[in-house]
Amino acid sequence: MQEKGTLYIVSTPIGNMEDITLRALRILKEVQLIAAEDTRHTKKLLNAYDINTPLTSLYDQNELKKSSYIISRLNDGMDVAYVSDAGTPGISDPGYIIVNQAIRNFIRVVPVPGPSAVVAALSSAGLPMDSFIFSGFLPSRKGKRRQLMKSLKDETKTIVFYESPGRVISTLKEIEEIFGNRHAVIGRELTKVYEEILRGTVSELIDSLKERQIKGEITLIISGAEKSPKSYSHEKLTTRFKELQNDSKLSTRDIVNIISEEMGISKKNVYKDVLQFKDKGTR
Repeated sequence: MQEKGTLYIVSTPIGNMEDITLRALRILKEVQLIAAEDTRHTKKLLNAYDINTPLTSLYDQNELKKSSYIISRLNDGMDVAYVSDAGTPGISDPGYIIVNQAIRNFIRVVPVPGPSAVVAALSSAGLPMDSFIFSGFLPSRKGKRRQLMKSLKDETKTIVFYESPGRVISTLKEIEEIFGNRHAVIGRELTKVYEEILRGTVSELIDSLKERQIKGEITLIISGAEKSPKSYSHEKLTTRFKELQNDSKLSTRDIVNIISEEMGISKKNVYKDVLQFKDKGTR
């Protein structure tokens, strides 16, 4: 029985050609076919590294139809790499359909990680990134865009969007109206010659950009909403402590972390109440 090929999902530079991994270069040389969002764009990358693997196109408008062809090649034993124009395929780029079809056909899908604009922007933003919401490109239609913003207004996690340079100021004004004047970061032309990272409140970013001609790809990061402190009482806290104390797997530290998260109060205050409760229990 013919052994099936492997589909490699290969991340490519978002600007700086040096941001290609050694593994990505090896895979692009070793596979029998590279499917690319734009073959002309990918050809520049391949030429820079003397890679002569055959190319075929796979982009938004032909992804469904072309994926079937690529799946047939994979079923015949051919190894294929898929690359988008920049960054990680499938992240606001084509890639979902070909990956989904490969999985349905029991074809091995291997990620070859690398650049991603959302991760690059977050890493240098200076805003919390232990958890975040990524919403991709904001809708171009005003009604849908505002509806999405309103649905995220109370989100406490850091929020990341992609936006076009021509619309970024109007988007910032809508964000200020709906979210309030939060801390925000703009990553423009990340990893490229004219890379720029702007930090400040939303109103400060509007002021710094309004007199400029803005060019390049933009990643927009907005700080999450502040957590509303939840009401609690000493009695409620100690009751919850007793409940959790019955679980022998939980240490006092674990219990404090759980109560702090559940009740929205500082760990310091939880420790204070917990210690008072434990002292009383030993008398």
